Parts: sequence; structure tokens; C-alpha cells
Amino acid sequence: MADMTMTHRPIDRSKLFLSLLSGVLMTAAFPRTGWLWVAWMALIPLLLALRDISVKDGFRLGWLCGLIHALGLLYWLSHTMSTYGHLPIYLTIGILLLFSTYIGLYTAIFSTLIIYLGRTPMRALLIAPLLWAALEYLRSFLLSGFTWGYLGHSQYAWLTLIQSSDLWGVYGLSALIVLFNMALFFLILSRTGKTWQGLSIPRPLAWRGTLLAILCLSSTLIYGYVRLGQIERLSAEAPHLTAGLAQGNIPQAEKWDPAFQIASTKQYIKLSGQLGPQKPDLIVWPETATPFYLFHNQALTRMVQRGVQNAGSAHIIGSPAVRKSDDGIAYFNSAYLLDPQGNPLARYDKAHLVPFGEYVPFKKWLPFLGKIVAQVGDFHAGPPGGILEYDGHRIGPLICYDGIFPNLARAAVNNGADLLVNLTNDAWYGRTSAPYQHLVQYVFRAVETRRSLIRATNTGISGFIHPTGRIENTTRLFESAARIQPVACLKTRSLYVRVGDTFARVCLAVVVGLGLLQRFRRKS
Repeated sequence: MADMTMTHRPIDRSKLFLSLLSGVLMTAAFPRTGWLWVAWMALIPLLLALRDISVKDGFRLGWLCGLIHALGLLYWLSHTMSTYGHLPIYLTIGILLLFSTYIGLYTAIFSTLIIYLGRTPMRALLIAPLLWAALEYLRSFLLSGFTWGYLGHSQYAWLTLIQSSDLWGVYGLSALIVLFNMALFFLILSRTGKTWQGLSIPRPLAWRGTLLAILCLSSTLIYGYVRLGQIERLSAEAPHLTAGLAQGNIPQAEKWDPAFQIASTKQYIKLSGQLGPQKPDLIVWPETATPFYLFHNQALTRMVQRGVQNAGSAHIIGSPAVRKSDDGIAYFNSAYLLDPQGNPLARYDKAHLVPFGEYVPFKKWLPFLGKIVAQVGDFHAGPPGGILEYDGHRIGPLICYDGIFPNLARAAVNNGADLLVNLTNDAWYGRTSAPYQHLVQYVFRAVETRRSLIRATNTGISGFIHPTGRIENTTRLFESAARIQPVACLKTRSLYVRVGDTFARVCLAVVVGLGLLQRFRRKS
């Protein structure tokens, strides 16, 4: 049993530095730095700072680590809000700090509970991965959810490793990375003679932890190697659809200016025309590619329809939509499916809206905040899992923010989608790391669901993602471009599609159960 009378050390400069260092290292594992190997040791400095301090001080150091990581990962929010939300820079920095403070709370809770629940080294080793996965799961839905920058996402380029996402989503990868950090940490403590919460680390225990981490990593890689071969074979044998995409590269400052409506529309028609001679089955335009209400502005709609007819292919076109009823006017961020003659076949409405971008939550209490998209009223959300059907294929659209939520891609596949399509406008982010971080999300949607994914963006990065997570035929940022290639349309349903976030929920249940048990024991 841990020595409950041990003297905890106060927070000093070395502990502050170690917490800051962990925050920086975690950020370095993500694009654009992209040192994915750093994630496997990024938590060790924080753990060294936590090893002999109190629960309360653990919260403080964990929050500092999480804050620094969030600021490094999400710095681009300030640029976006000041440029397109027209907020003063001091206010955008304040909002960034507020949001990063919220994200940092999850690392603070991790640090608190790893001390509270993991009083012995073995408990800490086993609880830490479950705790981290549980907290990431909570972040996926609390306050509307924000799944950006999970620890497992940093490994998107290690294809063999990420294949296990079709079992347990990104949460299993995050847990594995944390387990590896914990094993290395206790190995360091054992070799240096340092303690964890007053307890020494016997070498046999440290080596058992290391072997456990190596065994879990090896098993994941073996599964990934086998699964890669299986999915490659299934993809080669599956029906294929020849798909094209158009990246118009319309500057955000011009996108909603009525003076540029015709020029913007002609740009996309031109790109579809370039693809036409190659006879694609489907061409995808990005989110709000038409800077007007398609099928409401008759002149511009006819221009688009003639462009579709000339290209001779079905199109999925991002456009704002409006619906009038007795209850008033409802606006939607939508994707229209048009047949090769330009006739509308179906429409998908974005299901998960961006807070402060497409609607303003808490208007009553935050009246000074406006939307980034100021040209329309608040958008309304559509139902999740919507499908566009064409030529025997069921296509699952994901419009921008939709795509960072695995449940929406799963809902589409459970509704029969054999292909995923992402329509996005990342012009908001400029040349920051955000477009690269956003692309990473769709690697995981492809692997989790075992579906090909077509990604059409306004300014990049557009391209195709194979069901194994391989990124193919991409565009550069801020170029006008068209791409075309065959994509496999798989029908298989992965375990993750069938059971969803069961692994993460089990982790949460175990952590809650251990917390209640620990509280009961302390009272007893």
C-alpha cells in the first residue's frame, strides 16, 4: 500500500518546466511539425513532475500542460476569428485562451486522477490508458463536442498502426500511446531509484510494464499488417467509381461578395469541364462552392446546370440552402446531388454545426459574439447519417465539421453508404497548421468505416483517402486544381461501425467505478 503519510513536494520551477515541456512535445507530434514518434514519450516530463506532489498540485500542473498543448495546437483560431469574425485581436486572444483553458482541463483531470486512483505504480500503469481514453470520449460530446487533436490522431501516417481503429476508433490508439509513456516512465524511475507517490519501483515490475507495452504495440502492429493486406485485396476486388473533385481556390474575402458570384461559379464550371473528357462518374465541388442559394437564384442555377450538362457527370455541389415555412425561414449548409443533366436528385444538410461559425450558442449571455459567416441567419442542423443515392451507390456526405465526429461517418455507413464524401472550406485557416490537422481527421474516418473518402475543399487540401487510410492524389494549399481517380466502394462493416465507441465507454465505466470504490474505501 502507498505511504499515505508521505510528504508531497511543492510545485517548483523544475516541475513547471517539465509540465510545459510535455505540452510542447504533444503539440510537436501533430502536423505541421509531425514528429509522430514524440507522442510515445511526450507525457514522461509531466509524469516526472507528478510523481511526488499532491492531488491538488497535480491538477494545476496538468492544466498547465494541457493549456500549452492546446495553445500550440489551436493558435490558428485567433487568426480566423479576427480575420473573418471581425473581432479585435485582444478579444480573439482572450477567446483562444478561454477555449484552451477548457481543453487543458482534460489533462488536468487526468493528472489529478492518476495520482488519486494510481497510488501504486501498477495501478497507475493500468489506469492511465483507460483514463486518457475515457477523457477523450467525454470531450467528444461535452459542450457540443470537440474531437480535434486526440493523441492517437498524431499517428495518422503510421498506416500499420492505425488499422486497429476499425476495432475501437482512435481511443484505442490514444490508450496504447499512454500505456507506452507510462511503461517508459516507470522504467526510468526504476533505473534512477526515484519513487512514485512515495513507493519505489522494483525492477521486475518496471520490466513487466515495459513488456506489457511492447506486447500491446506488437499485437497492434501484427493486426495492422494483416488487416492492411486484407483491405487492399477487398479494395481491388470491390466495384469502383471514377470520381473527380474540383478545388476552386476562391479567396474567402471574395467568396460571398456579390461582385464575384459569377466569376466564382465559372471557376468551378471550368474545373468540371477539365474533368469531363475523362468521363468521371461523379464530380465533387466543395462546401458552399456556389456563393448563392442553388435553385433559388435562377440565373446562376441555370449556369451551374449547363456546366454539369457539359461535363456529362453527376455532381455533388456544396451550397447554402433555404426553406420557408409558417415557422419562418430556415437556412442550411447543404450538399446537392445533381444528375448528369443537372437535375436535382437529393440534398444532404450538415448535421453538426460549428459553434460561433454557423450558429451562436448562448446568445443571451454572449451578445457581443457574432458568427464567422455573417451573410446568413443561424444555420439549422440536418439529421445525421443522411445518404445521397446515385447509380446503385449510396454516398455518405460529411460537410466540414461533420467529419471530425466519428459517429456521423458511422451513421452514414450503417445507413448503407459505400462511399464517403467530404465537402470543406478551409480558406478560413490560411497557411496555418489547421488544414493539415483537419485532413488527419478523415484518415481515421476512412479506416474506422473501411470506406474510400473523396475530399473536395475550396483552397486545399483536397484528395482521396483509401480505406486503409492512405492519402492519395492530393492538391496543394491555395491552388486551383482538379483531380480524378477510381475509388473502391466497399460494403464490409467494421467492428467499430457496428459497436461504435464501446471501448471508450467501457474505459469510462471502469474509471468511474474505480473512483467510487476509492472514495468508499477512504470513507471506510
